[in-house]
Amino acid sequence: MKIFLKSAFSLLLLSASSICIAEPVGITPDMSSVEVMHNGKPVTIERNQDNDNTIVADYALTSRPCPPFCIKPIKLATGVETIGELEMIDYLVEAGKADTRILVIDSRTPDWVEKGTIPGSVNIPWTLLKEDTSNPITIAEILEKRFGARNEEGLWNFSEAKTLVLFCNGMWCGQSPRNIQTLLKYGYPADRIKWYRGGMQDWEALGLTTVKGVKP
Repeated sequence: MKIFLKSAFSLLLLSASSICIAEPVGITPDMSSVEVMHNGKPVTIERNQDNDNTIVADYALTSRPCPPFCIKPIKLATGVETIGELEMIDYLVEAGKADTRILVIDSRTPDWVEKGTIPGSVNIPWTLLKEDTSNPITIAEILEKRFGARNEEGLWNFSEAKTLVLFCNGMWCGQSPRNIQTLLKYGYPADRIKWYRGGMQDWEALGLTTVKGVKP
């Protein structure tokens, strides 16, 4: 009985010491979390507080075949800004405001979004903006109804168009880059397009909050 109590006490001390040495995980030294809006509801973005947390299996693969999963450059196109996580968080906060002119877009297909996405983003599957899998009418509807462009006698007016922030699965993923190239082809202003190159792989690697996507 004494041996059992001693062992139990030792385990309790070990557990307590493990809890004591756990260090807080902030986003920056001055920011532990931030609130954004997702589907009309507030969501808190923070990093996983478990110091032993590891990346989920979906983003653990290092050697996807290239092509098509080739490493994308930092500079995708002239005038298009490549951003990191802190800039993405700023855009997510702004996107949740009532008078926002910012739209954060998860370019992935719904099956990926269902597994988890970045809070504050909306899903517009890359196939809907891809000319050989979509059609001019669908693309035009997205440009007008979602992005705020205007079609004036066959010419696109982007003077009131939103700033778009696009992402997909990571620096090897070609979905959001393909959509960005299509938008530029239509004349969308490059300075109103932002690209989160790290995508879900970097977001997950940093233990940042995700939310489950809604099934279509």
